[in-house]
Formats: sequence, C-alpha cells, structure tokens
Amino acid sequence: MTPRGNLPTPAEGLVLTHFLTVRDVVASRRFYADIFGGEVVLEENPCIVKIANGWIIMNPGGGPTPDKPDVILTAPEPGDPVSSFLNVRVADIAAFYEQATAKGARFLTEPLDRKAELRCYLKDPDGYLIEIGQATGILEGVFADRTDPPDGGA
Repeated sequence: MTPRGNLPTPAEGLVLTHFLTVRDVVASRRFYADIFGGEVVLEENPCIVKIANGWIIMNPGGGPTPDKPDVILTAPEPGDPVSSFLNVRVADIAAFYEQATAKGARFLTEPLDRKAELRCYLKDPDGYLIEIGQATGILEGVFADRTDPPDGGA
C-alpha cells in the first residue's frame, strides 16, 4: 500500500497536480522519474510520479466519460500549437542541465539569460513542452523585457 504522503491526497485543503495524456505510459513514467528524480508511486491506471513537492499523473487518452462529457483526451501531435507547459524551477540550472542531458534529455537550447531568470526548454516523449528556470535578476527586482502581443494588443 502506498503511504498517503506519497499520493496527491490532502488531509485538508488542496494539492495541485499536473495530468498528461500520454501515448506510452512506460516511456513517460521513465522520463519523469529519471530526468526529474521522481518517485513512481503508481505504475499505471493512472501512473503517478511524485517529483519534489508535486505530482505528474499520466494515462493514455480516451473519449468522453460521464464526468467529462464531450471531452476527448489525446497527446499532442508534432507541430501542434502549444497553449500550456510545465514550469519547473531549479536551484542550479547549470547542474540540472548537465545531469538531465547526461540522462538523455534533449533541450531546445542551452540555458539562456532572460534578465529575470536563466531558462531553457525541453520536450518529454509525447512532445509536451517543459520550461526549466532559475531565478536570478527577479530576486533583485530585474525583470525580463516585455514583448508585445502579435496583434499589437488590440
């Protein structure tokens, strides 16, 4: 039996988890456990990996259910637009980048200085985007440059 503290089941209040629809539970479970040092607390149905102070929950996609009528869950396809991503904050981005790369993680770029933070991105086996960041300038009141929305804000 899995201890309650390893499951996203609060004794009071709430906890926040992140659910991912995945194609291959085993590959995704391995990725999140290996790259982020997660603890697999349930192997599947659903798969739950505890990472630091949060949980990633993974299951294959599927059609509507009584509690989510008209909703179909599917993993992203290559080239799909991105509307959300997992945001991970680390104490030492250079060390995380080096360790994760050694474990097979493929980053889009090396960590870049964005004034407020150092950050880089990688994708999981299903193509979900993950931001890795380390606070730097923001700790001193320095923020990233603003970007205008593509439509000019109109």
